[in-house]
Amino acid sequence: MDFKVTAIVAAAALAATLFFGWRGARPPNLIKGPRMIPHRFLMVLSAAVLLLMLVHLVNLAGIHTGGTTR
Repeated sequence: MDFKVTAIVAAAALAATLFFGWRGARPPNLIKGPRMIPHRFLMVLSAAVLLLMLVHLVNLAGIHTGGTTR
């Protein structure tokens, strides 16, 4: 992926992380019943995608983040 696509995916993952974090932190409404969407799991999943995209952006900027080459 090029820099622009990676930045867009990283921004979308950041927005998803913030949204799912907000939804997961809300108190349960017992009148409506249980939540059917696992907001906390989706928050962790989108945060992992965000971390991968940030590492990819750093690599695209020219900074080597991998292990030592032999």
